Amino acid sequence: MTIFFIFLLIIVIVVLTSMVFSDEIKATLERDPAAKSKFEILLLYPGLHAVIAHRIAHFFWKRNIPILPRWLSQVTRFFTGIEIHPGARIGKGLFIDHGMGVVVGETSIIGDNVTLFQGATLGGTGKETGKRHPTIGNQVVVGAGAKILGNITVGDHAYIGANAVVLRDVPANSTVVGVPGHITKQDGKKIDSLMDHVHVSDPMMQNMKELLIRIKHLEDKIQK
Repeated sequence: MTIFFIFLLIIVIVVLTSMVFSDEIKATLERDPAAKSKFEILLLYPGLHAVIAHRIAHFFWKRNIPILPRWLSQVTRFFTGIEIHPGARIGKGLFIDHGMGVVVGETSIIGDNVTLFQGATLGGTGKETGKRHPTIGNQVVVGAGAKILGNITVGDHAYIGANAVVLRDVPANSTVVGVPGHITKQDGKKIDSLMDHVHVSDPMMQNMKELLIRIKHLEDKIQK
């Protein structure tokens, strides 16, 4: 009988969790081709586990309960490799892919349906106080290893390329690549939903190519 009640309790917890975090589960199913079922996501996806733990920690943080929110955050970091400060404000539908090394600072604000890949950092700069972490708009993709630093704003539908370092505001519907980050456009198309890390134009490389063409043209003129 005890085993039956334990089993029933587990089923109830799973059902309630899937209902409360339906947006995050749906986002995972839509954006990760490896996700096969809701149950698999609930059981095996550290990104979802980190979001669930953050919701609980944030609840206590807003009520000024000491120690417990940070303790939950650190325990979650130990088990998932994802560090989200309990003070961060996160919208619905956040998808953290793989997740290892993801860091979200205390005053970060994340909009709806955002995707963070492994190693992404929403960090501060120096020893500022107050709002010192980024504000991320809706439908934003932050590529693997990208760093968004300081009290800056990333507009809706923006795409931050892998390993980019972003130190300034990013307009909506734009792509940022490079170190430091440079804004470039993708032929007027939004690529956030595609999450395409390969076909992202690099303005620095484009300038290099144009420079090489000009040098070749000058060499040809000299030889003539």
